[in-house]
Amino acid sequence: MKTYTIKDFEQQFPTDDACLDFLFRARYPKGVYCEKCGRITKHYKRVGIKFYSCEFCGMGVAPTSGTIFHKSDTPLRSWFHAIFLMSSTKTGISAKQLERELGVTYKTAWRMFKQIRKLMDESINPLTGQVEVDETYIGGKHSGRRGRGASGKTVVMGMTEREGSAIAKVVPDVKTRTLLPMIWKNVSQNSTIFTDELPSYNYVAKLGYAHEVVQHYAKQYVRGNAHVNTIESLWSTIKRGIDGVNHSVSPLYLQSYLDSYVYRYNHRKDEQPMFLSLLDRVSTLTQVAQPS
Repeated sequence: MKTYTIKDFEQQFPTDDACLDFLFRARYPKGVYCEKCGRITKHYKRVGIKFYSCEFCGMGVAPTSGTIFHKSDTPLRSWFHAIFLMSSTKTGISAKQLERELGVTYKTAWRMFKQIRKLMDESINPLTGQVEVDETYIGGKHSGRRGRGASGKTVVMGMTEREGSAIAKVVPDVKTRTLLPMIWKNVSQNSTIFTDELPSYNYVAKLGYAHEVVQHYAKQYVRGNAHVNTIESLWSTIKRGIDGVNHSVSPLYLQSYLDSYVYRYNHRKDEQPMFLSLLDRVSTLTQVAQPS
């Protein structure tokens, strides 16, 4: 991935107008079709507002309409800066840090934080090849039993291709009826599944997958090509990030946090800087009428 520094950001997006122009060009790469004029026409920015008008009739478009920036009084450059900050590290930053960095209220920072996380929710094609499957528990520290069956924690199931993409979803439990449909839905049939010895995975082979198991309770962590070290590395990154950056996450919002961590993981090897990829998603996640 190419390095994109704060200096690059300041050069590319020095003002709100530069951010708006970027968004306009991204959303209307073929030009704007003016319904009143019945053709593609040149549009010019109107002074003082986030609006571009047709050179002939005055009708126009608002590039922020339908995006996460819609009806926001926060400067567009602050939004872009927040996206840059949240994509600069593999663990992201907290809403509290956004508040400090941007000089906004915590309420504004939290709203921006939630909206930007929505950009990181993406659909992944079915995983294929060698796929590791595991589950973990995320939540506050509680006395008593640790690991599977610990009280007060949220169950998360993960699947990751070796050298590829990952998926992480909050699930209600680790029962067979919960985990197997997740595998069937998210992993292609010609794949090899690697798991630990959790009994819920005993029927993976009956779904038609090749299935290899490592016996963690017997302190077996690698058996030939069988291991779940890749998915456990992802769990480690997520838990360190939540503990060190976010400190704690409500079960209500946990899935959106997982989406942001997995997005950064899945795009770690992209050629384009992650910040610019997220800006691309701002335009692709909106419904914009384009000329044919």
